[in-house]
Amino acid sequence: HSPYNGSSRTLSAREMYLFDTGGQYLDGTTDITRTVHWGEPTPLQKEAYTRVLMGSIDLSRLVFPSNTAGGTVESFARRALWDVGLNYGHGTGHGIGNFLSVHEWPVGFQSNNVPLEAGMFTSIEPGYYQDGEFGIRIEDVTLVVEAQTEKPFLTFEVVSLVPYDRNLIDLSLMSPEQIRYVNSYYERIRAHVGPELRRQRLEEAYAWLQESTEP
Repeated sequence: HSPYNGSSRTLSAREMYLFDTGGQYLDGTTDITRTVHWGEPTPLQKEAYTRVLMGSIDLSRLVFPSNTAGGTVESFARRALWDVGLNYGHGTGHGIGNFLSVHEWPVGFQSNNVPLEAGMFTSIEPGYYQDGEFGIRIEDVTLVVEAQTEKPFLTFEVVSLVPYDRNLIDLSLMSPEQIRYVNSYYERIRAHVGPELRRQRLEEAYAWLQESTEP
């Protein structure tokens, strides 16, 4: 985004912000989106965010048969929104290259993508958008891995390690399984990212991480 005279405006803590971030590194490509609100979110904003998060969790923890196409399972990311008549108009995820294309064909969740296989990287990114008011998206990079099942099934491992915005989560909407998933995810973030921040002597960032990953 390049601001120019006539389009610029003052930002405030009274609104929602969506950060679509990414970088190219020798050992991989990132594409991670988080949505935050530093003030007091409206009830709709909080419910919509929580339902987007629920959809992200439901698809990320899904166990499914081998040779399943992404388009077959992507509705799991939409179900919590559909329950209250909400939806989003973009794809649920796309393949991600290894120091290559950020949107890499043919992996993903569209009807014409190839079946998912262990070793594929794809984003999972449900959202919700209220025209002219706010936008929500939660995007993680995931790796398709073999599930711990008797027969060869698959699941996703989230490899992006960034906390969600506690200010926007309504725990009363979430199931115990979904809450346990978030707590387990936060434990992974602390275990992997915390020591690295300490190694780099980024104490302010470390303190923020600890606060943001409280159970």
